[in-house]
Amino acid sequence: MNTNRSYCAYPRKFLVLLLSALSFFIFLLFSSCSTTKFVPSSKYLLTKVKIKSDQEGFDVSSLEPYIRQKANSKWFSVFKIPLYTYELSGKDSTKWVNRELKRIGERPVIYDTLQARLSCQDLVSSMRNMGYMNARVGLKTHIKGKKVNVVYLLHPGPTFTIGRVNYVIDDDSIAHLLRMDQESNRGLHPGMKFTVNALQNERNRVTSLLNNLGFYHFHKEFIQYSADTVPGKKDIALTFHLLKYRANSDSRETFHPRYQIHSVHFLSGDSDRVHLRPRVLDDNTDVKAGHYYSATDLQRTYRNFSRLQAVKFTNIRFNELPDSNLLDCNIQITMNKPSSVSFQPEGTNTAGDLGAAASLTYTNRNLFRGSEQLSVVLRGAYEAITGLEGYKNQDYQEFSIGTKLAFPRFLVPFGSRTFRDRQTASTEFSVNWDFQNRPEFHRRVFSTTWSYHWSNSQHHINYHYDFLNLNYVYMPWISETFKQDYLDNVSTRNSILKYNYEDLFIMRTGFGLSYSNEKDAIRANVETAGNLLQAFSQIFPFKKNSNGQHTLFNIAYAQYAKFDFDYTHLIHFDMRNALALHGDFGIAVPYGNSRILPFEKRYFTGGANSMRGWGVRELGPGKFRGTDGRIDFINQTGDMKLDMNVEYRTFLFWKLYAAAFVDAGNIWTLRNYADQPGGEFQWNSFYKEIAVSYGLGLRFNFNYFILRFDVGMKAINPAYETQNEHYAIFHPDFGRDLAFHFAVGLPF
Repeated sequence: MNTNRSYCAYPRKFLVLLLSALSFFIFLLFSSCSTTKFVPSSKYLLTKVKIKSDQEGFDVSSLEPYIRQKANSKWFSVFKIPLYTYELSGKDSTKWVNRELKRIGERPVIYDTLQARLSCQDLVSSMRNMGYMNARVGLKTHIKGKKVNVVYLLHPGPTFTIGRVNYVIDDDSIAHLLRMDQESNRGLHPGMKFTVNALQNERNRVTSLLNNLGFYHFHKEFIQYSADTVPGKKDIALTFHLLKYRANSDSRETFHPRYQIHSVHFLSGDSDRVHLRPRVLDDNTDVKAGHYYSATDLQRTYRNFSRLQAVKFTNIRFNELPDSNLLDCNIQITMNKPSSVSFQPEGTNTAGDLGAAASLTYTNRNLFRGSEQLSVVLRGAYEAITGLEGYKNQDYQEFSIGTKLAFPRFLVPFGSRTFRDRQTASTEFSVNWDFQNRPEFHRRVFSTTWSYHWSNSQHHINYHYDFLNLNYVYMPWISETFKQDYLDNVSTRNSILKYNYEDLFIMRTGFGLSYSNEKDAIRANVETAGNLLQAFSQIFPFKKNSNGQHTLFNIAYAQYAKFDFDYTHLIHFDMRNALALHGDFGIAVPYGNSRILPFEKRYFTGGANSMRGWGVRELGPGKFRGTDGRIDFINQTGDMKLDMNVEYRTFLFWKLYAAAFVDAGNIWTLRNYADQPGGEFQWNSFYKEIAVSYGLGLRFNFNYFILRFDVGMKAINPAYETQNEHYAIFHPDFGRDLAFHFAVGLPF
């Protein structure tokens, strides 16, 4: 455990000057630019584009992509800085400064009447595809000087529905398999809204069914529609027509051939043989000899081999046997290097104390010829510690060794083989031993884990289950100075601190899931510890320590329950601007054999990923205010956490993005601890203890990783009661309220 708080210290005056310079630069852009300098005569700058509808409730935002000309982009959907930057340039292209301003900026969008007419046609076509068969679009322009605003007025009209549906299938064998004479097997029904998407979905559904039933050559072009309308009516008679098979335009029509897999062969892409056990090859191959061809089985086979660490890539080919409906499947597998060694040095800076660390990792990706991955990591770290008085040693040393063995499948004694084979799963076993020597104490941590990971790619859900996780914390030595100052002295004794410097045993289990798509990301996790041991203590004579806790091998074990939920929602305004909404809630309850949560399970806030107006562990719990910088890292933790964030993200230029954010939240304890006055959660007052911060950030997006710089300011600080300090937004003090953060990746 590191007793110093981690933060980066930067000159606040420099940051103030930087923000002032940026504001002054933006002011110059607004005040000195003519946005029509590069607009030719008799032409107009497109300044604004709107879409409106005369039909209440019609979603016009879904049709915005069909507008061919958009106005110049804006930072934060307000400031046309790219256009202003371009307009700052001169017309002499031989000068470097003019070329750079034009390259960084954005050329003015000149209104094009042809593009506007084509946009109207695209909008009409799109609305008809949505079932508005009588749709029309009006175009209005408002010209002022050399600028023009454009409004597309939509007249959707009434929606059309599907009336009678007739399925005509010219292939008797396919008709027998699909059984479209039964209403439940049809995807189109009378009364449905008539849309192109509905027709395409039925086309794709039937094509997918047939591709999975052996019809190797079937594609959606064999399905055609005809539609009849009756004047004065708003329903459409629809005919679904499945044509016979024709190999090419010169071939005669026949029934569609249905193929079976004749044989499956494994080929090596880079050696004489594939270095995987036959059982592993068979278990990961869903394409089976004797089965009908299935596109789903093909995709599953690709997916299964892609998750094997020993496999670099896979290529699957089918060969038709002459004069038959049989396919040979050839699976070509290229293997990764079986083992590798990597070395990674790193620099460390903990509260200004400089140090270095290095890790050496050995990885074997095919340990038992089944793509089992074994990794062994050796790590060492050293840090020179300054500012500690009364301690003999003045440095920090850490040595650790960890090993992990991952199997690309379920290893469980229960569950059917069909269930195990259908899951994209892995089983992991890990063991770690960590040695930490600080001037204040020596600490040893032993941990081992047995866990499962699996996913449902169709629904974008990943699961993990820690079947068993054991942690043993051993404190072989604590300096007399540290004992006297914090653990044994009656006047300074800290129960939370003392608990975390005792030997401790944690036996826990946990389950979690995560879901993500383009707009939403959800993570949830629940874990419990000590319940099984507590049950055993009622059966077997477990000893108790002086605090009345049951012990295992003379070590008290922790008992608690913990739940975490995290949600992020993205709202995209356009290709350059988006709003991210984030909420994070967690609660952990110690009970039974524990009165205090282990330090690693307690919540903290502040830092680059939560309350950015504060440094890490500088906020909370509640309205508690730290008074001893040496141990506030312990006191500024809690049993419950609430984070709420709003972040507006905008593209600037090149690989540079910007963000404006507001953060709100805090942590609380569930009990009234004497060492954390004001930290307990109370229903009638917790809302008064919610902290608020705001700020700006820059992001360098290099595709593979994102470098992030955030500057946060405190707005409401619950640690202070006086108006000036509590409502810091009205009385800002850069020396007190400013925090700077550097991080890799987005905050949420």
